[in-house]
Amino acid sequence: MAIENLDSVLRQAFEESTRIYRERGFARRIGFGRRPALISVDLANAWTRPGNPFTCEEIDDRIIPAMRRLLDACRRNGHPVVHVTTAYQITDRSNPHTDMGLWHHKIPVEAVDLKDEHLWAIDERIAPVEGEWVMLKKRASSFSGTPLAGYLRSIGVDTILVTGVTATACVRTTICDGLAEGFRPIAVREAIGDRVPGAVAWNLYDIDAKFADVESVDTCVEYLDTVNRRNTE
Repeated sequence: MAIENLDSVLRQAFEESTRIYRERGFARRIGFGRRPALISVDLANAWTRPGNPFTCEEIDDRIIPAMRRLLDACRRNGHPVVHVTTAYQITDRSNPHTDMGLWHHKIPVEAVDLKDEHLWAIDERIAPVEGEWVMLKKRASSFSGTPLAGYLRSIGVDTILVTGVTATACVRTTICDGLAEGFRPIAVREAIGDRVPGAVAWNLYDIDAKFADVESVDTCVEYLDTVNRRNTE
């Protein structure tokens, strides 16, 4: 199916689904809070550069430019940024002590070997600056088995702007777990990607109905630029 036809089919599905959701009380707004943090999920070279099984689409023309705008806004206003990446120390699937758990039965997680730092390093176009945390995870969610929730609470964060890849897995589960942990999740539309046609559109639509507010990068940048001022009024 051509991408144009897929987009048309999805729009029709969204129209009908929206009617159902609204009739049943879904798609409510969680809103922005008072203390944001940017959570960038797996925008490392294995996902952003060509030639890896994890390589995603629209990185260069959509996601990186959007991320740069968000990072600039966070940095000029002093908002915390967490760069999340994924890699595995023991990539031998036959080793019972592998840190891949059982995930290797479903996806090629051995393609992100901890020994090859270039693979899991954050893309240099959006490279971390001093004071920004790079957190290594082993599972899909950035919260599962990591100290992320405790860190965010310790610095008073109540709102997480979630970006990165993939919409179907690591971004989605990070958003769901972020909500479960008591944070206000905001999915930044232009800064989220995937490998599969239609995956971003469908997941963002469904996330907006049930787990987070999906907002444009323009809206998020305006929020990042003004929230500190509003907090003092």
